[in-house]
Amino acid sequence: MTMYNGIPLSEPISVIVPETKVYTKRWLMLALFILTSMINAFQWIHFSIIAPVVQRFYNVESHAVDWTSMIYMVTYIPLIFPASYLLNKKGLRVVVLLGILGTAAGGWIKVLSAAPDRFWVAFIGQTVTAISQIFILGTPPHLAAVWFGADQVSSATAMGVFGNQVGIALGFVLPPLLVPYSSEAYNEEYTAINLRNMFLGVASFATAVLLLVIVFFKEKPLMPPSLAQLNSNSKEESFLKTIMRLLKNKAYLLLLVTYGINTGVFYAISTLLSQFIEVHFPNSSEQAGLIGLTMVVSGVLGSVVGGIILDKTHKFKETTIAIYALSFLGLLAFTLTIGAGHIEVVFLTSGLLGFFMTGYLPVGFEFAAELTYPEPEGTSSGLLNASAQVFGILLTLLAGYLLTSVSDLVSNFVLCGLLLVGSALTFLIRSDLRRQAAQTIQTTAVETVTEKIV
Repeated sequence: MTMYNGIPLSEPISVIVPETKVYTKRWLMLALFILTSMINAFQWIHFSIIAPVVQRFYNVESHAVDWTSMIYMVTYIPLIFPASYLLNKKGLRVVVLLGILGTAAGGWIKVLSAAPDRFWVAFIGQTVTAISQIFILGTPPHLAAVWFGADQVSSATAMGVFGNQVGIALGFVLPPLLVPYSSEAYNEEYTAINLRNMFLGVASFATAVLLLVIVFFKEKPLMPPSLAQLNSNSKEESFLKTIMRLLKNKAYLLLLVTYGINTGVFYAISTLLSQFIEVHFPNSSEQAGLIGLTMVVSGVLGSVVGGIILDKTHKFKETTIAIYALSFLGLLAFTLTIGAGHIEVVFLTSGLLGFFMTGYLPVGFEFAAELTYPEPEGTSSGLLNASAQVFGILLTLLAGYLLTSVSDLVSNFVLCGLLLVGSALTFLIRSDLRRQAAQTIQTTAVETVTEKIV
């Protein structure tokens, strides 16, 4: 006989238990997004890392080359709000399609720019690609929440960010190899051919990814992968109300500032890396690219390690503080060793810097998702990235000015000081893990109902 709360029942009762399911195809969705993010991120830095050849070929100043990187930051700030709105209303498939479509279009425009008088064409193509980034950069936590279970969501976010990091890594290392430069043996025609081939390769790869996304990328699984996502799906709120609630969340506002400082410093270092290296190691474009590669590859490892730690421990604030403080120490070590004259030491310190500073990105995303649940992950991460772009522009301009007007040492010390301030502010963030609490409450409720049915 069926019993409920110790009372015998003549007929069995039925209990509706929320259904969740994790699908194998989630890995395909993640892989397609990684490719999309990778080819977009590649183009962020592929002019700046070969700044000397770009300046000479197009006859432009260094600040013009810096703007090919900063345009990614400038366009993000005003456009992230409509992009986040579109993600919330139209879903993953639409925004990922727009991201890869614009990335491919920008690549093909740059194919037409391989001539000394067409820097403006190259900049238009770069702008189109930069605009496409708004549909990509804040998407990993939303994709992870929509497709992955509660025990994998942090790792999936880290892997989503991984695509961006791999693209940046390739953007550091491939352009100096594809467009080699020597001030003593410069050949304009040869450079034009090399630039055109690089642009053509980027555009072709982006087009191939576009076709794959059109055919295979799906909006969402038939059933949600977790109870927290099931609850999140049931809430339909206006975009403006979501923004207002986020801006009233004191812990999240502090994270906006600290995330912006950390990521803004990373953007400044990445944009000016070639110029920092050139000060101490002249004619070292290839070495600068390899140093950038070292930073980002170690950062990929840092991201994965950070995601695993979060999934295993759920110590979001503690992990964030530790990585932030180690980012400061990594930049301090880089600053103190770059002028020592030993480039192998610079490789080592840049690796440490990249491991912690780049590894911070997915940890910040996930901490934001915890602090703001059940608000849409795409909106919370979008605002984080907007903060990063604002700080990125300001700190790149500041560091670039100090580099050219004072010294690279002063420039780097200022950035170190900002990371120290960010580390201190991170201690003030209240650890309000709302998503973890919701998952625990819902799981406990289901288990309790199930246990009462004998």
